[in-house]
Amino acid sequence: MILETERLTLAPLVPADAPYVYPFMSDPEVMAHWDRAPVEDPDEVAGAVAAQVEEMEQGKALYWAIRLTRTGRFMGYCELVDLDWRHHRGELGFIIAREDWGQGYATEAVKAVLAHCASSGLKRMVARTHVGDSRSEKLLLKLGFEQEGYLKGHVDREGERRDCRLFGLLF
Repeated sequence: MILETERLTLAPLVPADAPYVYPFMSDPEVMAHWDRAPVEDPDEVAGAVAAQVEEMEQGKALYWAIRLTRTGRFMGYCELVDLDWRHHRGELGFIIAREDWGQGYATEAVKAVLAHCASSGLKRMVARTHVGDSRSEKLLLKLGFEQEGYLKGHVDREGERRDCRLFGLLF
């Protein structure tokens, strides 16, 4: 399912997108608030993208490449993971290349994904942030998510236990 906004085109992630994903997944600043450390090996990113495409084929997740419609430039992706159609819920994630921060692209892309979720029959969305990721928290709150919990030591990233905040949205 291709989603379009005023400035963006979101299309299902494909294996050929891996070289475009690598630059921001190898950027320490972009990856500072993700569950995994920056990835230095392009082949590892290619393997991760291939696994994501396989998850989509199995109906377990949805991943959209975010591109600037005007130029086709790849700028990030949105994901719906842990899809549970029985309970009509999923978990939202998004990542945007650093040079595109602060221009409203993440908000625009996430709005499109949430609209698609609501029209697809999902009733609840959760999102999780690492404590200190104020940009993502601000975006989630702006789009109607509410903080629902605090998860102490929820993520182990290279031996460091990280706390997370849990946000939820009912459609």
